Amino acid sequence: MSAHPPIIIIGMSRSGTGMLAKMLEDLGLFIGKSKDRNNEALFFIDLNMWLLEQSSGGLENPKSIRYLLEDREVRTLFADFVCHTMKTPKVISYLGFKKYLTYRTPLNLNIPWGWKDPRNTFTLPFWLDIFPNAKVIHICRHGVDVASSLRTSQDKGLERLRIKDSIYKSLYWYYLANKFIPNRKKFVYLRCSTLEDGISMWEEYLEEARGHVSNLGSNATEIKYEDLLQQPIGELKKLTKFCELGATDDDINVVSNLGKKSRAYAYKNSTELKEFAARSDIKNILESMGY
Repeated sequence: MSAHPPIIIIGMSRSGTGMLAKMLEDLGLFIGKSKDRNNEALFFIDLNMWLLEQSSGGLENPKSIRYLLEDREVRTLFADFVCHTMKTPKVISYLGFKKYLTYRTPLNLNIPWGWKDPRNTFTLPFWLDIFPNAKVIHICRHGVDVASSLRTSQDKGLERLRIKDSIYKSLYWYYLANKFIPNRKKFVYLRCSTLEDGISMWEEYLEEARGHVSNLGSNATEIKYEDLLQQPIGELKKLTKFCELGATDDDINVVSNLGKKSRAYAYKNSTELKEFAARSDIKNILESMGY
C-alpha cells in the first residue's frame, strides 16, 4: 500500500485546533503518540519551533519564517535535514515504538495521519516541500474570542509571579526557574497582553492561512470553530470524507458531543468584549475576515 499524505491542521492559537485534532483522532486520524495537553505532537512542535528559531521567530513573531523560505539553498538543506531527522529514533516520539518498527518514518505511513500546531500556519510552505500532496485543514474562530482567550492566558501566566508569601514564593520560583529556563519553555506570550494586540495577531494568522487554503484548492478546507460547535455532525461528516477516515455515523455522533456549544461567540456574554467588537476599527477588521 502506498504512503498516505498527511493532514496538516493550521490556525491561530485558541481557535479550536486542539478540539478539532481530538475529534479527528477519535474518528481515526493518527496525530502522534506523544502529545501535549493541546493535542500537539511533541515531535512536530519541536521541529516547527526549531524552524522558527532559525529565522529569529516564534509563535508570536511567525512572519520571520520568510528568511528561511526565501533562501533556496537554506530551504533545501533544511528540508533534507528534517527528512533525515524523521528517519532517526527521535521519531519514536511521534510514531510510538510499534509504528516505528513497522514504518520507520512518517514518510512511509499508509494510514490517515497528520499533526496539529498553530505554527503550521506559517511553516506550511516548508512542509509542502516535503509533503507536496498534503491536505490542509484551517480552523478559525471569532477574533474577539481569540484575543480574549490569549489575554486571559497571559494574565494566568503572570499570576505565577504575583505571589506575596515569601517562603512559598522562593520555593515556587525555584521550581519555575528549573521548569522553564533550561527547557526554553514559553513562560508567557507578551504580545497578546491587550485585546488590540490579540486581534492584530489573529488577523496575521487568518490572512496567512486563507492564502494557503486559496492556493491549495481541493487539497485544503476551512472550517469555523462556531460551525463545528453548533452543527458538529454535518461538519464532522465533511471532515471525515476530506481526511478519508473510515468513521461510521455512530462514531461521528459520539464525537460530536466533545464540543461545548456555549463556547461559540462567547464574547457576546461580556459587556466589555461586545463593546470592543462594536468599535469601528475592530468591526472593520472582523468583517473583512468574515465575522
